[in-house]
Amino acid sequence: MNKINAVIVEDSRLARNELKELIKDFAEIKIIGEAENVDDGFKLITELRPDLLFLDINMPEKDGFELLEMLDDVPITIFTTAFDEYAIKSFEYNALDYLLKPINPKRFALAIEKVKQIVADKQTNNERKLALSNQIFIKDGEKCWLVKIEDIYLIEVDGNYSKVFFKDKKAIVAKSLNQIEAKLPEEFFFRANRNQIINIQYATQIDPWFSGNLLVHLPNENKVEISRRQASAFKEKLSL
Repeated sequence: MNKINAVIVEDSRLARNELKELIKDFAEIKIIGEAENVDDGFKLITELRPDLLFLDINMPEKDGFELLEMLDDVPITIFTTAFDEYAIKSFEYNALDYLLKPINPKRFALAIEKVKQIVADKQTNNERKLALSNQIFIKDGEKCWLVKIEDIYLIEVDGNYSKVFFKDKKAIVAKSLNQIEAKLPEEFFFRANRNQIINIQYATQIDPWFSGNLLVHLPNENKVEISRRQASAFKEKLSL
């Protein structure tokens, strides 16, 4: 496996040093940068494009959640926090893992094993596209999520933005449908019509529809119409 490049964003020098000591036991992990605040962390991540981010939640001025909101492409993220377990679960996030301070070495090792598996999966995919195991940050009002690409089953236009449907939730993303489509793995996501993209893995039923169109049934009673123009490509994709 190639080196896993990591960045630490943590306002406490002692906490950064603690992480670096733990990382010494894992030759696969290479620290390529560290920052003590969100703005510096954003610059580092944007310039260096790390595979892995160790991120403190509670920092002065801007917190870790605000950093994730600033990023277009979120690295694999492990939260480091002094919050107790009850508090961390109150956030609607799906980070790879979270480590409570002071960090338990065994818990740290388990988190690194998860990272190694995800990186191995990503290295087999086209680097220009997001892999199913990649995650994106979504913030809608006061709610925030880190969502795996594989959990998204529908994306549709919502004014100048896009609405993303995942599991039993939906949220607005401040990006156009075209911007999102450019990053999605083509083997799983299909442009059904001008306004909607579907994850074909979630198609539970496909019905003939008016004027040569198709009607695709998705989770949570969502239905998407495949335009006649796209119907042939859709059938070919599914080998129908």
